[in-house]
Amino acid sequence: MPDTAVTRRPPRLIYEVTDGGEDWALTEDKVPESRPHERRSERVFAQLDFMVERTGRDALVCRNLAVRWDESRPRIGVDPDVCLLEPAPPEGDELPSLRLWRPGHHPPLVAVEIVSPSRADKDYAQSPLKYATNGTRELWVFDPMLAGPRDKGGPYRLAIWQRNDNGDFLRVYTGDGPARSDALDAWIFAVDEGRSLRIADDEAGTSWWTTREEAAELRAERFAEKLRALGVDPDSLL
Repeated sequence: MPDTAVTRRPPRLIYEVTDGGEDWALTEDKVPESRPHERRSERVFAQLDFMVERTGRDALVCRNLAVRWDESRPRIGVDPDVCLLEPAPPEGDELPSLRLWRPGHHPPLVAVEIVSPSRADKDYAQSPLKYATNGTRELWVFDPMLAGPRDKGGPYRLAIWQRNDNGDFLRVYTGDGPARSDALDAWIFAVDEGRSLRIADDEAGTSWWTTREEAAELRAERFAEKLRALGVDPDSLL
């Protein structure tokens, strides 16, 4: 008897995002960052920031930047752990906050949220809705401690949300990585036993993005190798 089974792609549930109202309002008090959370944010920031420098892109990388999109309700917003703005706003490094109703202020190209155990439910459920609403092109939700909710197949080490040509904001990846970033034309990896993020040009991870400090160390190592090849001890020059 012929095999009549048909493999079908799971259906996608798509619904209109409604404004969360006062539930999305942010207080003026900043939630203190734990040191591990700070280190993880700094590492992502440093890779993106050096990428902007070495490529000369008209972009700006920020940490904990206030992103607001409703001029009539400026308390409604989100403060991404890290975000990449391209093109860069006219204020450059003097940018106090991103107000999307102002000239030259555009939604983030990439936003990164690192899940905190104390607010994991919000990071999983509320953050994608906010970024869907404010026009962000791509969102990474990174859960290094797998602290998120266990319903609907979670928690996920890494979830990627992307905006398609129709303007819909879709979750296109969940898992341990590597995951494709269309916005950066790169790949995202959870390294150090899943506790931090690294970016590479390729899925195999043979061409890693470096921070400014890592690049300086590599140059110093290569210079030392050249000296040794000439019979010079690098330590003798110190």
